Amino acid sequence: METTASPTAKKKLHNAWAMYDWGNSAYNLVITSTIFPAYYIAITTDATKVPADKVSFFGLEITNTVLQDYTLSIAYLIIAFISPILSSIADYRGNKKKYMRFFTYIGAIACSGLFLFTKDNIELGIVLFGLAAIGYCGSLVFYNAYLPEIAAEHERDRVSAKGFAFGYVGSVLLQIVCLVFVLSPDTFGMDAGSASRFSFLLVGVWWFAWAQIPLRKLPKGQPLEQHAEYSVITNGFHELKKVWQQVKQMPVLRTYLGAFFFYSMGVQTVMLAAAAFGAKELNLETSQLITTILIIQLVAVGGAYIMARLSERFGNLNVLIGVVLIWIGICIYAYFIQTVTQFYIIATFVGLVMGGIQSLSRSTYSKLMPETKDTASFFSFYDVTEKLAIVIGLFSFGFIEHITGSMRKSVLAVLVFFVIGGIILYLARLTAKREKIKSSVI
Repeated sequence: METTASPTAKKKLHNAWAMYDWGNSAYNLVITSTIFPAYYIAITTDATKVPADKVSFFGLEITNTVLQDYTLSIAYLIIAFISPILSSIADYRGNKKKYMRFFTYIGAIACSGLFLFTKDNIELGIVLFGLAAIGYCGSLVFYNAYLPEIAAEHERDRVSAKGFAFGYVGSVLLQIVCLVFVLSPDTFGMDAGSASRFSFLLVGVWWFAWAQIPLRKLPKGQPLEQHAEYSVITNGFHELKKVWQQVKQMPVLRTYLGAFFFYSMGVQTVMLAAAAFGAKELNLETSQLITTILIIQLVAVGGAYIMARLSERFGNLNVLIGVVLIWIGICIYAYFIQTVTQFYIIATFVGLVMGGIQSLSRSTYSKLMPETKDTASFFSFYDVTEKLAIVIGLFSFGFIEHITGSMRKSVLAVLVFFVIGGIILYLARLTAKREKIKSSVI
């Protein structure tokens, strides 16, 4: 679906779209990757008890990191169930921006509410943590759906990469601000805990403020053909069924979604559990964890653009296969690391392929999907695939730690996910060649 605006107008629209990544990626960095995990582990660990990492959640005694993994799993499972319905309704009514705004505000308000999270109200903190994840993931369903609407096919790798690059830069800027408060709380009349909580408030404000740019600039969308025989909700299911029927008739897209499902289990689990792994297995301090994540974010900016350029030369699926092989190597190395230096080294490689695989996965899907006005409905399949992958990946990671007491054992499960994903991705490539799919994808 190509836009007809002038090059200058299209560039402004692409930049406005990418600014949503600039705003919401602060959640991904501060809440899921750095300051929140460190703060959460600190307030839920009691050295006077054995084991020290047990926490009470509505009367249930559970390992702190396992509770965190399970909370995210439930949040993503909720989104996996409701996003196909909401996205198909959004396509039908032509109002995906309305839903994008709704989830954005839920996420931003929940992040701000984490300012109240202390060791005395664990339940409140975990509920807000889950709501923030729902807001983040729910908004991305509709944000991603704009990509094929605002960018021509030959632009999508570059525009998708721009979104992730903007996200990495924007989140790092806010992370630096938060870092000033967390590492020098006395300067601002705070203790370490209140400085961390103030960072959560800043994330909510930052996300809400920058989101106003895309929410004002992105098109509202056009309603699809109305069907009097369906209500708003039942028509949503009607649109979703139409999309599913199309997906079943597209073997390359169907196989690609299978590959994406498995390697996303690995990618998202690594991203969401890396900080906890460093804190518990390597005893990294908060400053070291933040340094690690900053390395990942900064390298990822270049990684997203490098993968976009490589895909132009070698094709999306070929580059994705290569990236998955690198992820397999990362998992093997992660199982054996023992030092902070080794953790920094692996962080560099994670950064290189993290942005690339996310950006390229999104643009590859947008190339494989047919020309359609059902962009939100089609991207709901992409987002549901990713969210279910996160649910299974995080649950597996947390469950293996729960029964073995070791996060290193959990890394082996992540390795298996990447291996299976790589194999199916190769099958998708073979299918694409047999179906004579355009060379830019193969």
